Amino acid sequence: MNKPPATLEELERRYSDMIGLVPPKIAKRLKLGLEVDPDVVTALEDWRIAALTPQALDQKTVQLMSFAILLVQTSDAAANHARAAIKAGATLQELHASAAIAALFRGVAAFNLAGEILSTLFPEGAQGRASDVSVASREG
Repeated sequence: MNKPPATLEELERRYSDMIGLVPPKIAKRLKLGLEVDPDVVTALEDWRIAALTPQALDQKTVQLMSFAILLVQTSDAAANHARAAIKAGATLQELHASAAIAALFRGVAAFNLAGEILSTLFPEGAQGRASDVSVASREG
């Protein structure tokens, strides 16, 4: 590669800046990957950040899309992107609408996962504010 590999701190900062934390599963992957093949990990993380920070879309939209896509996959990583969407200004109503779109394509499993994630992030329901989005992830 032309560019030197990223450091663990640089890569972890990308997650902290976007989500508010470094999910444990990701922290393990980054640490191991940088030990084994730092060029591949750096390339993948550069691609990830490029895809998640397009000039054509604002961060809230990117994170709402990511949340919905991961709900369709019934991935626990959807919680990380819900946190990032909240950090970017998304409301419970916007996250719920995104979940409804995901449910259209995945079914009730996507809505069930969304309900679990959103009730954790908004413990007081529609009238409440999001809880601290820097709380530890569910291994996403």
